[in-house]
Amino acid sequence: MAAIDCGTNSIRLLVADLPDPAAGPQAPLADLSRRMEVVRLGQGVDRTGRLAPEAIERTRVALADYATEIEKLGAERVRMCATSASRDASNADDFRAMVQQTLGVAPEVVSGDEEARLSFTGAVRGLPADAEEPYLVVDIGGGSTEFVVGTRARGVAAAVSVDIGCVRMTERHLAGDPPTPEQVAAARADIAAAVDRALATVPGREAATLVGLAGSVTTVVAIAQGLTGYDPARIHHARVPYERVAEVTTDLLGKTAAQRLEIPVMHPGRADVIGAGALVLQVIMDRAGMPSVVASEHDILDGIAWSLA
Repeated sequence: MAAIDCGTNSIRLLVADLPDPAAGPQAPLADLSRRMEVVRLGQGVDRTGRLAPEAIERTRVALADYATEIEKLGAERVRMCATSASRDASNADDFRAMVQQTLGVAPEVVSGDEEARLSFTGAVRGLPADAEEPYLVVDIGGGSTEFVVGTRARGVAAAVSVDIGCVRMTERHLAGDPPTPEQVAAARADIAAAVDRALATVPGREAATLVGLAGSVTTVVAIAQGLTGYDPARIHHARVPYERVAEVTTDLLGKTAAQRLEIPVMHPGRADVIGAGALVLQVIMDRAGMPSVVASEHDILDGIAWSLA
């Protein structure tokens, strides 16, 4: 099957086979291709309410390349889910028409609730034994962050999506390069208010393990580990304490975008927004009282693929 996750900042592809049934219920998918391109589809959406034509074109170019890969690998089922930016945009019909023409299937503009449930499904499969249940899974995207609480056996108990993401918070608050202390304080207050609203809906403070998903989390974890290159195997299921997350966040917010680009694990398309993403993670840990975060390289993309099984 082929799964595509089109978010506010990036578009990602997973082509995979189902695992052998004899491998057990926690066996992962057998990846054939896993790719990511930063297209910044949500550029300016928080301000204008519309998808920028150049952002739609960047997405079309990446999607055309993915369509070629899907055909080459012979995927039998394809599902594309589009998230926060295309939910918010007044010209979302232009985006949907482009996807239909380029990929041959219509995108599903999933609700925040469905986005959260897909993220949970992808994230909890294969978690290590020391990751105690229940889980609070947080997926920090470009435009929104999903909060999901649940267990493997019972699935999702509660889920909510709130409009705090690394692109949205950067555009809304962090105009400086580096941002000023006043800008960081305003972003922190905005994030904290949204996190508190989310935790009033989902019982995140009662969870035993925080599982963090998506590029902001995995980048912070890679930096916290001192990696000299982005290594998914080292990042996947790594546990990082709150104090280290706070140190990395402070350091990132004190750097210019050019200085962040010099960090060995930094993706060029993430350097300008990683400070906000790290801040979202730190505030979540603070408000939920979580002493550490477990990173997962498996997330909504894997959840979309499993939904085709």
